Amino acid sequence: MAPAPGRRRRLLILAICCLSLFIVGLDNTVVNIALPEIQKDLGAQASGLQWVIDAYTLVLASLLMLFGSVADRFGRRRVFQTGLLLFVLGSLLCSLAPSLEWLVVFRALQAVGGSMLNPVAMSIITNTFTEPRERAQAIGVWGGVVGISMALGPLLGGFLVHGAGWPSIFLINVPVGLAACLLTARYVPESRAPRARRLDPVGQLLMVVMLGCGTAAIIEGPEHGWTSPLIIGLAAAALAALVAFPLWERRVAEPLVDPRFFRSAPFTGATVTAVCAFAALGGFLFLNTIYLQDVRRYSPVEAGLWTLPMAGMMLVCAPVSGRIVGSRGPRGPLVAAGLGLAASGVLLTRLSADSPAALLLVAYALFGFGFGMVNAPITNAAVSGMPRAQAGVAAAVASTSRQVGQSLGVAVIGTVVTSAVIGPVLTGFAPASHAGWWIVAGLGAAILVLGLVTTTAWATGTAARVAARLGGEPPTARPGVREAPPERLP
Repeated sequence: MAPAPGRRRRLLILAICCLSLFIVGLDNTVVNIALPEIQKDLGAQASGLQWVIDAYTLVLASLLMLFGSVADRFGRRRVFQTGLLLFVLGSLLCSLAPSLEWLVVFRALQAVGGSMLNPVAMSIITNTFTEPRERAQAIGVWGGVVGISMALGPLLGGFLVHGAGWPSIFLINVPVGLAACLLTARYVPESRAPRARRLDPVGQLLMVVMLGCGTAAIIEGPEHGWTSPLIIGLAAAALAALVAFPLWERRVAEPLVDPRFFRSAPFTGATVTAVCAFAALGGFLFLNTIYLQDVRRYSPVEAGLWTLPMAGMMLVCAPVSGRIVGSRGPRGPLVAAGLGLAASGVLLTRLSADSPAALLLVAYALFGFGFGMVNAPITNAAVSGMPRAQAGVAAAVASTSRQVGQSLGVAVIGTVVTSAVIGPVLTGFAPASHAGWWIVAGLGAAILVLGLVTTTAWATGTAARVAARLGGEPPTARPGVREAPPERLP
């Protein structure tokens, strides 16, 4: 029997939202494979390459929460379409960038558009799929698309760079983004929150200072000196914002990030897991690109093909993880993700300039398995215990954590490794990368522990109590997990 028209329309809306997520996620990874070509063409240093990545992820992280609130107030479809158009414009300008500085600026513009897409699309999904089980499955698909888009990035980027040069990795977004914009106008209904949240400009400013200054200090530290006035000033500003942010948020009636969310162990676990997983991804892609193209001298296409085991495992595991989360909960996928990422990192600590193919292929496959399993449980754990009115905000926090993690991964792991290189990259990079791979292994171990701790009966009880305080229904218990009753409120 054909599905009812209402269901077909809901599935079409889900597909449109996932299409926007696909191009935003693709741009998180497709650029990595082009970094050596960008470096040659624009004369960039290692820190400049880090900024090509982090200008995008930092702006995304800084503005996701803001535009979630703006969409609730001014209309989700309107903000979603504006984001698509800005993303297309930024992508077009990136392809025309005459210098590294302009490329970084246009990447930031691209990210402004991207920050209007993810949280708004999640709000559209959670308000379209109102039945709990169907909603969980839709969120699982949404989370799976993150892994799929990121899996295809290095492979697709290799073919594009080889065939048409690095500008083509940005031009591909133009027709896809325009198509998504037209489909949104035709099929996605306009919606607003019954009572829009107030904006929090002070909290927004503190977040920008905290993320921007902190990342700048990490990336620029080796070049300017860790004790230089510039780096000390940046670090001090980031630290001050880090301390002031939670203090300010407790004073605001409608904060940018409600501190009460973090009393939920599943929500807090999802946030930290997102940071760890995407830090591992950011470091993995950055180190892997330099190793394959600058050390082993592979072309962009060859480097992209070497990532096939990773991409294949992501493509297989992302939808499987979404189905498991929708039916059995997040524990299994989180534990599997932690094991896969940790094992991959440990294997790559043996990396040398002429490592055997088997070592690389197994390590890449393990990383793809782990990362493919982690995205769906992150999104599900973040929103499953929240009232429907708060789901968009919770999802925006999870998306912000992803971008923060990737920025930190590129900044911290990239800086640790590039600072340790002795001599030419050809001989010095592989041994210097071992410190970075140990960091990746440690991040995988952290995800494993979080998966075990935040899926217990105690953790489910904390989510129920937070839902009660926020004025919503407590979350449905996961299979095999006994739900604790909410505390009596004063």
